[in-house]
Amino acid sequence: MLCSLRIKNLALMDAATLELGAGFTVVTGETGAGKSILLGALSLLAGNRAPKTIVRKGSDACEVEAILHLANTTSVDALLTSLGLPTCEEGQLILRRSVSTTKPGRIHINGNAATLAQLENLGEIWIDFHGPGEPQKLFHERHQLELLDLFAGPAHTSALAHYHENYAAWRAMLRNIEAIRSQEKMSEDEINFVQSQLERMGALDLSTEGIATLERDFKRITSTRELRELFTQMDAQLGDEGLAGKFPAALRTAREIASLDEAADDLEKRLSALAIELADIQADFSHLGGDAGNDDPQALENISSRMNQWLELRRKYGPAPETVRAKRDALTNKLALQSDITGALEKACAKAAKAETDLRELAAALRQTRREAATTLATAASRMLSKLGFKKADLRIQVTTTPQLDDSGDSACQFLFLPNAGQDALPLNKIASSGEMARVMLALKTVLASVDHTPVLVFDEVDANVGGEIGAQVGRELALLADRHQVFCVTHLPQVAAQGHRHLEVRKSQTEDATTVSIHDIHDIPGAREEELARMIGDRQSTSALTHARELLSRQAKA
Repeated sequence: MLCSLRIKNLALMDAATLELGAGFTVVTGETGAGKSILLGALSLLAGNRAPKTIVRKGSDACEVEAILHLANTTSVDALLTSLGLPTCEEGQLILRRSVSTTKPGRIHINGNAATLAQLENLGEIWIDFHGPGEPQKLFHERHQLELLDLFAGPAHTSALAHYHENYAAWRAMLRNIEAIRSQEKMSEDEINFVQSQLERMGALDLSTEGIATLERDFKRITSTRELRELFTQMDAQLGDEGLAGKFPAALRTAREIASLDEAADDLEKRLSALAIELADIQADFSHLGGDAGNDDPQALENISSRMNQWLELRRKYGPAPETVRAKRDALTNKLALQSDITGALEKACAKAAKAETDLRELAAALRQTRREAATTLATAASRMLSKLGFKKADLRIQVTTTPQLDDSGDSACQFLFLPNAGQDALPLNKIASSGEMARVMLALKTVLASVDHTPVLVFDEVDANVGGEIGAQVGRELALLADRHQVFCVTHLPQVAAQGHRHLEVRKSQTEDATTVSIHDIHDIPGAREEELARMIGDRQSTSALTHARELLSRQAKA
């Protein structure tokens, strides 16, 4: 949900700050008052391109900032993470964009600098426009297929997830086939080299523990003289001339104290245990010292040789045992393939062919479910179109078979609209009238409300060329749609405006030197809505118009 919107120096507007709420927000104003400025601000935040001429005359830059609160940030956070941008904190998404007349514009997402492409990617998730000149996700066949999949229900979604897993495995098989095909027959010298590398690797324990032991042994054996001196010092410090020599006298004194004072019994026992522990420590140091004194030339040569082999492998293939092990496995596979590249390729191709056959069966099942869902969705949308004033209109959804498999199966989906009997069905992006287009989108959005998770929907000219009861029905459907989305609608119909949960009025003021546009929240101002609806009816001063406006608001309050 869009919580707040700040606009500065955009077109004819010098500054505006709007605190917004959930539900259905209507935007009204006289023709030419500048209602499109609000849509322009949202369009900027959606990542759409903008000319420098949108900057208010006399200003260097315009700026738009929005704070959105999202009930579920999973998809937004996933996208932000993939784009290297900060995720939402406490469900808040903060967007800011400026357009300058003299230098490149600036974009910030959750406080971090971002690109226009990143803002556009994010806009595809949080907002959808329905009106003239605005990009619409439902125009794209890929998005139409995604919505059809959601509409088809959880069983279809589960089957689609299963297909995705199998498709990913099949693609991995194809990559493996390409890798085998790219293998060249190695020369005898190359084979000998690989074999020698594998022999050198095989002579070492390349486990993490084995390399750690080798490095520790090498460090000890190359520090023999220093270790001897240190062990000699330790023997003197712990032996008869050191602690061990002083302990007997201390033990005798402790026993005498304990014989005279029972409270010292525990201390005497602890000192005795310490004497035993000291003897063990002295013996262990003596044992280590004996090993350190081993000058066996063969042992030294063996450890040094293995250490040199490890250092050479580490220089060639990486600093850690796991990287060398990975190279060893790769060389082993490469050598194994040399013996039968043709056979390995045949096996890999047979495996991939079997996987493709299974995958096509899954894709065919998905296609059948999609066609069933398409019939249901098209029927429901056509009924809604009839309510919205299209007496003979029809919506059709074609699901066709594609020759190639992709991550969604072997289906292509296209939404087609037939505005009048006897006309050809056209793709949604070929609808000529912006008013027709907006009402078709409203019908689809209403039917798809439960599966379309776009938080913010914006409608412009949805009430074009309609009036009376149809206009009231358009308003009712927009209000119902606002149960699941935050809906903004620029409208000229009082029947629509009366049903808004929030009412914004755009006003234009002019002097001899300047023209300014402002936006006012009039929803809770006594009499303000009545006057604005009366203006839309015909005359804000007319008693009959004011009476009609009160009736519209009263009717809405009772609904």
